[in-house]
Amino acid sequence: QVQLVESGGGLAQAGGSLRLSCAASGTSSVINLMGWYRQAPGKQRAVVALLLGPTVERYADSVEGRFTIVRGNARNTAYLQMNNLTPEDTAVYYCHAQLDGVTYWGQGTQVTVSS
Repeated sequence: QVQLVESGGGLAQAGGSLRLSCAASGTSSVINLMGWYRQAPGKQRAVVALLLGPTVERYADSVEGRFTIVRGNARNTAYLQMNNLTPEDTAVYYCHAQLDGVTYWGQGTQVTVSS
């Protein structure tokens, strides 16, 4: 059973930066698809950034140019570098992974951006 553990959320001021981490355990396979979703109060969960294989990146329009997703040196780890944060980025951020047709989610980490 794959488990995803996130860390790195917290409080930031507008224009500031935060870095989220996600580590997957419970499998010896390489997870090809990892990424981040977020859910703001009263809104549906939405994709933020996806990493396909080692280097193919996809971003939501709202974060393009501000957020960067990268794989970590350790197997099945990923990081989301969030720069130039705005209050609209306030949400619970969930790590996401797909392996062998099964989708996995982390427990979520709160990101709050104050104006």
